[in-house]
Amino acid sequence: MGSNNASQSKWPERVGIVGLEIVFPSQFVDQTELEAFDGASAGKYTVGLGQQRMGFCSDREDINSLCLTVVRNLLDRYQIPLSRIGRLEVGTETIVDKSKSVKSVLMQLFEPEGVTDLEGIDTTNACYGGTAALLNAINWIESSSWDGRLALVVCGDIAVYAQGSARPTGGAGAVAMLVGPDAPLCFDRGLRATYMKHAYDFYKPDLSSEYPVVDGKLSIQCYLSALDACYQLYRKKFAERHPEPGAEPVTLDTFDALIFHSPYCKLVQKSLARIGLNDFVLATPDQRAARFPGLGQQFDSVRLENTYFDRDVEKAFMTQYADVFAAKTQRSLHLASQVGNMYTPSVYSCLVSLLIGSEVDELLGKRIGVFSYGSGLASSMYSLSVTNDRGRLVEFKRHLNYVQPLLDRRVKVAPAEFTRLMEVREKNNHAAPYEPTGSVDVLFPGTYFLKAVDSMHRRTYERVPPEHPSS
Repeated sequence: MGSNNASQSKWPERVGIVGLEIVFPSQFVDQTELEAFDGASAGKYTVGLGQQRMGFCSDREDINSLCLTVVRNLLDRYQIPLSRIGRLEVGTETIVDKSKSVKSVLMQLFEPEGVTDLEGIDTTNACYGGTAALLNAINWIESSSWDGRLALVVCGDIAVYAQGSARPTGGAGAVAMLVGPDAPLCFDRGLRATYMKHAYDFYKPDLSSEYPVVDGKLSIQCYLSALDACYQLYRKKFAERHPEPGAEPVTLDTFDALIFHSPYCKLVQKSLARIGLNDFVLATPDQRAARFPGLGQQFDSVRLENTYFDRDVEKAFMTQYADVFAAKTQRSLHLASQVGNMYTPSVYSCLVSLLIGSEVDELLGKRIGVFSYGSGLASSMYSLSVTNDRGRLVEFKRHLNYVQPLLDRRVKVAPAEFTRLMEVREKNNHAAPYEPTGSVDVLFPGTYFLKAVDSMHRRTYERVPPEHPSS
């Protein structure tokens, strides 16, 4: 008993992300073409929202098939024995069953090898569920419940909107993360800041529909106010962990990169500037004079809660931080601009984009700030420290070499056909019995797809043969 207590008394070192996999739809619609089709003004979706392409799923894919695909791909790519995984948790807001979890469907991948001792189920709150699942995995590994195995966190969603101004902010995808000790991407312990509150900014009360109810203006206000609260609490926790005299407070300079939940890319650019605005508001007069020449007098009396829709403040700070956005955040939006809002995987698609868009030496030993937001509302800010082990990081990045080639292989679909496929999804949502009509031929190798729904709503899946089972 004594030796067991001794072993439990030491924290596992460098707990974080040891493996990372992403999937996205094989079909997309071009946002410029969608603007013209919808009769929207030129640039409304591309410049106004910052979106280039939007991935979408036909009725051949649902949340179960997306998650089956990403988990199977990760297991194949990393060659992880199933017995090495002790926790499996899914974050999603795409609900196909009010009782049965997506996690239970994923057990089909584990049962053949007799692996049934897997904690965790589904975690749901809009776009935040994936982060909640990830934090639960970290907590499990740092607890007395941990048995030495890895955790597997799955984030997946299909984001669809009714035809109209919100539709171009859709998207779909899934991310799977292996979590364990000695990680190339380590969570900074004690630096998690959370802000939760009751709000009806975006929600899905109609269980017969995939479409949400959205209060667009309130949603932006909730997102930005949550960012303010999380950032200020992160600053406070950082200061408590670094009480030494002369320690610098947290500012944008503290982070080498910042990634955000991305409903659309333009909001992320505004959010980076928003952190700069927080730095300004929290600075002393002397600090303002030194760090913000030209802004001081004009905005001296500004209050954060009055600035959510203040165009003058927004424009001034976006201009002030344009270079910082380009250096620390812009490359993280590659997948977000090409695929759209994935909901729970969104911020983790930004992590993938940052990793594939940066050289190894740009990342070594760096700190990445992460802001995750889910309407309703739930939000957290935390930071990741990248390993200093060059060989380890090279290997970690090598596992993501498939992402850009896969993006390039997607098939463009005309807006009229995209609209037709969305109508098929809408019409047959929760239909039973049901035989999907979407093309299987367009799906990527290795993709699971919905074969049929029987009269008792039981879903069966098949898999497109993979090209390279162990690549």
